[in-house]
Amino acid sequence: MSGSIQRDRIVMLFSKFLRSAGDPRVRSIRVSHVDFTDESMSDDVLLAGFGAQDPRLAVAFVRRFQRVVFGIALAVLGDAGMAEDIARQAFEHAWRCAESYDVRCGSVRTWLAGIAHNLAVDAVRILPERCAPTGERTTQLCHTLAGLPAEQARAVVMAAVHGMTAGEIAAVEEIPLSAARSRIRAGMTQLHSLLPAQRDDP
Repeated sequence: MSGSIQRDRIVMLFSKFLRSAGDPRVRSIRVSHVDFTDESMSDDVLLAGFGAQDPRLAVAFVRRFQRVVFGIALAVLGDAGMAEDIARQAFEHAWRCAESYDVRCGSVRTWLAGIAHNLAVDAVRILPERCAPTGERTTQLCHTLAGLPAEQARAVVMAAVHGMTAGEIAAVEEIPLSAARSRIRAGMTQLHSLLPAQRDDP
């Protein structure tokens, strides 16, 4: 696998975590038996079931969002294996902290995307060699990206590092094409304004 995700791969990884939780309901669940086709269930309802640690709704929740969470992690890390691990960690974190979600702070998708982005950025900081194969300048770029708003940083990395088009970014983020273009433009503008200032620092 390069930059793609196998169907239900993150669901399978998360299911292993569920089975280790000790709930007998979890141990009896089979991913293939969960109906993922019902799109009438809102994101908020799925999150409520997720927060209540209902194993079937939890698997359905992961199935709905695994693609976007994996895409965010991949955009930051550039490594599919690491992105899978970060995606799994993001859902585990959300499982434990679902009650902290506040609708006033954005949609469920935005909340989950923020978790994934923060975990991926932390991974970059812990493993600087993955971020800076060409030396200090690239390390500085990565740290500058980490200071951008999460949605702008993802857009810049997907466009500049992975060569994704605005249309592809819009599909991964599930936003309008105009919003994807705006994020790329705003992110690049802010990035260019920050880097010269950092270069002049002693």
